[in-house]
Amino acid sequence: MIKLLPVVLFVVYIVGIWKFWQGFNCTNFNRELPNRLKLSLLWPVLFVINPSYRDNFQKALKGR
Repeated sequence: MIKLLPVVLFVVYIVGIWKFWQGFNCTNFNRELPNRLKLSLLWPVLFVINPSYRDNFQKALKGR
């Protein structure tokens, strides 16, 4: 079970990137590619520490 945890966390990380990337146009972030990449790759950290990012991340996941 312990050996499976890193795999599960990696899958959650990748799915989070994918979902955020797909719904990025629903956020109010700058649409430039470097910004989009940075915000997508850092989503776990930003989600935890930044309420504004958390709101936008949820908008991206919902696609609205």
